[in-house]
Amino acid sequence: MILPSLSIKGKTIRSPIIQGGMGIGVSLSPLASAVASEGGVGIVSSACLDRLLTKRNSKPYNTYDAVYEEISLAKEKGGVAGINIMVAIARDYEITVKAAIDAKADMIISGGGLPLGLPGIAKPNDTALIPIVSSIRALEVIYKKWERLGYRPDGIVLEGPLAGGHLGFKIEELDLESNKLENLLPPIKDFVSKHGDVPVIVAGGIYSHEDIARFLNMGADGVQMGTRFLATTECSATDAYKQAVIDAGKDDIIVTSAPGSPCGLPFMVIKDSPMFVSALANKRSPRCDKGYIMTKDREGNYTNCGAKKDNSNYFCICNGLLSSGGYNTDVEEPLYTVGANGYLVDRVMTVSELMQELSGALPAERSFSTEAA
Repeated sequence: MILPSLSIKGKTIRSPIIQGGMGIGVSLSPLASAVASEGGVGIVSSACLDRLLTKRNSKPYNTYDAVYEEISLAKEKGGVAGINIMVAIARDYEITVKAAIDAKADMIISGGGLPLGLPGIAKPNDTALIPIVSSIRALEVIYKKWERLGYRPDGIVLEGPLAGGHLGFKIEELDLESNKLENLLPPIKDFVSKHGDVPVIVAGGIYSHEDIARFLNMGADGVQMGTRFLATTECSATDAYKQAVIDAGKDDIIVTSAPGSPCGLPFMVIKDSPMFVSALANKRSPRCDKGYIMTKDREGNYTNCGAKKDNSNYFCICNGLLSSGGYNTDVEEPLYTVGANGYLVDRVMTVSELMQELSGALPAERSFSTEAA
């Protein structure tokens, strides 16, 4: 199948492939720029950008300047590039949105919670606003809230339970037949067709050209893929992280909530991640010294984080993911997250090689669909 182009808010994207935003320090401008140059959509993760750029450039950055610079770098060589902003990073959410729009990001993709107030933060201009949802109910809530703000989504990312990182499902919902991506898609497409008919991009467990073709034939307009781009030369994950993905077997990739992320969402992780192993053995001291996903206390200050006091039920996701990106290794062991089909990864590729394989122009060494995997 020759993959069609994708149009979002007036921009034509040569390939209907969006690289997933992987934090912390995993999908930065080198990866996003490479994907954009190859005709897909490159996505920077907003998580901890101030800290990452401060270390990279040996000078202090605030959130606004870091976001603006990283998006500018991602767009520097042309193509379509945007940013993924987690709602759970509440303290920096609004300033990140403003910086992304000012930097002329082609799109803001937002999940990790429902981005109910996103259109009201700043006039988006040419930046597409795209929420991530995992159910028709979540989509309906977003549409109602956004309509009150005079805006409708420019696209939808529908994320199923096979995605890496934070998941929009309860643990007991992950294996339900109704929550398979192919079963979530039809009602989402039907709803969207009645409310402006914007593109629906599917995510979670999509691995091969055959997978992409299968979902496009089912009615999806594009796909979002994270894990495949994690194992690329241009990805900023450490070599150890990439090797952990290559070495992982199917049973090594699990979903956990205790210990889990302090933001409360189930989290997909490689169970042999050093930080996760220590958390299970209760060898870690409670720690929260970054505070990116803190919530407000009664006085309205961002001070609350489960990882501050409880290392039995929570791991300090900020420090663990920073370490997996090669930062902060003197403070915390790394935490490796990957999608459910990450066990299929057997080598590191360049973005160019991967995009050719995914488009069908370059035969895969192991060509198959994950439908039966």
